Amino acid sequence: MENSCEVKCMHKVGFCPHHGPSPIPQEGNWVKSFEIKDISGLSHGVGTCAPEQGACKLTLNVKNGIVEEALVETLGCSGMTHSAAMAGEILPGKTLLECLNTDLVCDAINDAMKKIFLQLVYGRSQTAFSKGGLPIGATLEDLGKGRCSQVGTIFSTKSKGVRYMQTVEGYTISLALDENDEIIGYKYINIGGFIDKVKNGENIQTAWDLSIKTYGRFDEGTKFIDPRKD
Repeated sequence: MENSCEVKCMHKVGFCPHHGPSPIPQEGNWVKSFEIKDISGLSHGVGTCAPEQGACKLTLNVKNGIVEEALVETLGCSGMTHSAAMAGEILPGKTLLECLNTDLVCDAINDAMKKIFLQLVYGRSQTAFSKGGLPIGATLEDLGKGRCSQVGTIFSTKSKGVRYMQTVEGYTISLALDENDEIIGYKYINIGGFIDKVKNGENIQTAWDLSIKTYGRFDEGTKFIDPRKD
């Protein structure tokens, strides 16, 4: 490389000893990362698009700098679902640096990629102190037994109060109110469990009945309302 005239005329001063980068914790070891292949771990990144109308949670399982597994979960934007499908095909098999510099179609997914990159290269991964990290397939644990994203949807107005539309447990069917019209519990159906039962040959009505559960003091309610209609 070429030096400017000013630099050429400068006296050379010795550097302090080179000890390399500070070690970072990853998969139960302290590692000095010089190159992308030195990075391993499982972590998450959450990003939003420019108008912030949607969000993406990205989970990657990286081994020796290569993305071996990706889980892309999206919320709030119908178009992002299609972008996530493309990102799911793009990410595995690439190096972490390739993924950072690849257009993942949606701004929210790109934003999530930037954030997860920082998590991993600074040793802030979920597996920083887990010996050997996590096996491929570990990202599915984020989805629970029903293999569905754990999404909560709550709607509320000043004039009519709050409505629980969906919780982590499932799709809310009914809210139980007490004598003060305050929520004390709810009935929900676990959609993932319901579909699995139907796939396994269970009668639809039976599968429906077996998949319905309650939370809180539902049975003590004095009034019951449909959160989507009442």
